[in-house]
Amino acid sequence: MNAEAVNPTSPGPVPPAPTGAVAPAPRRKARPRIDLRRLGRAALLGSATRSRGLPDAIGHVVEAHRAHHPDADLDPLRRAYVLAESSHRGQMRKSGEPYITHPLAVTLILAELGAETTTLTASLLHDTVEDTEVTLDQVGKEFGAEVRYLVDGVTKLEKVDYGAAAEPETFRKMLLATGNDVRVMSIKLADRLHNMRTLGVMRREKQERIAKVTRDVLIPLAERLGVQALKSELEDLVFAVMHPEEYAHTRELVHENAVRADDPLAAVADEVRGVLREADIQAEVLIRPRHFVSVHRVSRKRGTLRGADFGRLLVLVQEDADCYAVLGELHTCMTPVVSEFKDFIAVPKFNLYQSLHTAVARAQDGQVVEVLIRTHQMHKVAEAGVVALGNPYAPPAEDQGAGDGERADPTRPGWLSRLLDWQRGAPDPDTFWSTLREDLAQDREITVFRPDGGTLGLPEGATCVDAAYAQYGEDAHATIGARVNGRLATMSTVLRDGDTVQLLMGQDPASEPSRDWLEHARTPAARIAIQRRLAAHPEPAPGAEEPVRRPAAPESPAHPHSGSPRPATGAAPAARPAADVLVDPPGATVRLAGCCTPVPPDEITGFAVRGGVVTVHRAQCAVVARMKSAGRAEVGVRWGESTGCRVTLLAESFGRPHLLADLTEAMALEGAEIVSATVDPPDRQRVRHSYTVVLPDAARLPALMRAMRDVAGVYDVSRAQPQPAGA
Repeated sequence: MNAEAVNPTSPGPVPPAPTGAVAPAPRRKARPRIDLRRLGRAALLGSATRSRGLPDAIGHVVEAHRAHHPDADLDPLRRAYVLAESSHRGQMRKSGEPYITHPLAVTLILAELGAETTTLTASLLHDTVEDTEVTLDQVGKEFGAEVRYLVDGVTKLEKVDYGAAAEPETFRKMLLATGNDVRVMSIKLADRLHNMRTLGVMRREKQERIAKVTRDVLIPLAERLGVQALKSELEDLVFAVMHPEEYAHTRELVHENAVRADDPLAAVADEVRGVLREADIQAEVLIRPRHFVSVHRVSRKRGTLRGADFGRLLVLVQEDADCYAVLGELHTCMTPVVSEFKDFIAVPKFNLYQSLHTAVARAQDGQVVEVLIRTHQMHKVAEAGVVALGNPYAPPAEDQGAGDGERADPTRPGWLSRLLDWQRGAPDPDTFWSTLREDLAQDREITVFRPDGGTLGLPEGATCVDAAYAQYGEDAHATIGARVNGRLATMSTVLRDGDTVQLLMGQDPASEPSRDWLEHARTPAARIAIQRRLAAHPEPAPGAEEPVRRPAAPESPAHPHSGSPRPATGAAPAARPAADVLVDPPGATVRLAGCCTPVPPDEITGFAVRGGVVTVHRAQCAVVARMKSAGRAEVGVRWGESTGCRVTLLAESFGRPHLLADLTEAMALEGAEIVSATVDPPDRQRVRHSYTVVLPDAARLPALMRAMRDVAGVYDVSRAQPQPAGA
């Protein structure tokens, strides 16, 4: 029951604009403040005119609702109010106010945000099933299945025990209670906001407990649902409870700035209006004061605050193209701070937010003024988030499409859809909670690009592991590597805003994720998917699934279908090369150098070594330079008519099961005979292979290297390179 709230004039936490202080200017034109005592008396005594039109007590809600929905059918609101008022009659809040004042205030909050009629109807009735004799069946019969569903969802949320400091199972139950309709959560957030506004007579410890849960659970949810207006006020109210001294200091700073004679924000706003008038751009320029928590954060970051730090300019236009026109004029006529520019119109944030962010420097004193540029519709969504989306079951307008997948399911935004998927996939509540807490703690997001031009929204600090699971879901188990901005990268690579990420996928559907990935996963989607897969497939006995290793040296080449090649500790000391080399004078024994493994038609040279053997090197081999500097005489050598060759190839790959079997099979299909092979131990998921092979025709070498590169997991194949001098 929501009877915990008390008279706002009682001692205790106060709203961010307390009596006696000069509060920041409102974000929109203020309506007359509701007189809760007057409404309470009207609800308690009833209205003689209830049967004719709307009751007087709900007039404020109607005014706010019609401002957003002029043609709305108000009959459901009238009937809902009559039922709520009669059901709650005689019930009192702890403040002594009639209880009907609470659902009225909650409904007004949602009406101000632009909620549609069904949400407001359910909001008026949200406590009737829990606290009165009204049943869900009665609600459904009178108002329909949709209102019944919303009231049922909010009732279930009320039964969640937030008092246990948001234990894992508590939060999980809350998500299940929310179900598929985000409007349930919208009503809950408005309900908590009104209770936080009127928290005065609670014991101090209870105030702190409620504020802590609001901070840890509901504020992050409001952020992710895009309801910025609720989130900002909840932050200020929690700030007042949890940090009263810092709150008082911040309030004093705001008051001192409000009584200043000069206002740099007003001066820059006038200058911006002049610039846009000259450019013939229709725009509304507003000063948008920062809320108290934002001022506090800026003061901690910058130290002494200046006038421009207490707010930002908001420029509202009609069309998307006008946003960029405004940006161009500001950057042309004023001094822009380029590092502050962000385009959330081309790349919207995960919570539906769209806007251009920039900053300009004031010529007189160098103060930096932040500017937000958006359309009126973008502003509505920025303030109200999912509440501004209206009825999710209504057919969308022809000119409105789903934004980047966020409304693919019309009943909820993409983030909540993913959240519900996580809780179903988590192996246990503790796993779900630990990963979710990390996600909720992230207040910044980055956007990375896919090669096809699509985008992925990830929390700051996310890695390639997170990108893989964000793009492919559980199919990401088969990921074998990534390229970041065109360069090969490990799965642990931390991504930055604007990076382009290409994920390299294997072909084996039974692929297992690396256990190391858990250390690098930052998103719940990645952590839960990896943990569930690993739990379903326990780790094998040591050595049973090692993808690569350094075996003992064999004497025979690997069978093309074996699990791994049989490496040797060095190149076989064959006296006869696979390709004919003619020596001047003829008759000397010839051996191809293992350091550079020349093949036709490489330019070659030779040097006599012990035993009358001539070692043949590629002309650019570093050993050639060293021998020449030591005074060794070159021996004339040239290729004969034979087309066979012997060559050493270096392959670099990501470790995965069956990789070596697939690689050696591909080599065998190209006619290569593996003479020797070495495989280095894995280094951060990367494996380095070295193969010395004999080909019957040197012309087949490029095809062999292509076939090796085509094996899943192999990202580079090259010939053994001459070592630099001194290496």
